[in-house]
Amino acid sequence: GDVVHRMLTATQYVAPLMANFNPSYSRNSTVRYLDNGTVFVVQWDKVYLQGKEDMGSFTFQAALHSDGRIVFAYKEIPVPVLQISAAQHPVKAGLSDAFMILNPSPDVPESRRRTIYEYHRVELDTSKISSMSAVEFTPLPTCLQHQSCEMCVTSELTFNCSWCHVLQR
Repeated sequence: GDVVHRMLTATQYVAPLMANFNPSYSRNSTVRYLDNGTVFVVQWDKVYLQGKEDMGSFTFQAALHSDGRIVFAYKEIPVPVLQISAAQHPVKAGLSDAFMILNPSPDVPESRRRTIYEYHRVELDTSKISSMSAVEFTPLPTCLQHQSCEMCVTSELTFNCSWCHVLQR
């Protein structure tokens, strides 16, 4: 993709395993998804690394649950992830989020400068990724989880919540 796409994929991702995969290498390679309203699952099935097809196929998935949990499941990881080259594409696993702001450029008034702010990243130790393993991320508690004033003011969270009667949260 374009520059913006490359910058955002470096900072905004849910990646069970990011590498230079080539799903078009084999007729048996697929990337599928399922959404049943409770969980959204993406599965990379029998995908190969571009130019390294002799390493074997990879099968893994990411499941995003409606309660905020995220599960990465690894069925088939034929080589240690540390052996995957990052020369053509970054190799990483984890979660990252960012936002982009368009600011007027001081040099050219009619153009805008894109600034991306990454504000959170969780990186997995890729040496731990192996066949028949899984990782579960559980969300941290937030004030927004409270559905009533009473739940909010009696909360035992370690930060100071207060109820907003206007927003009802």
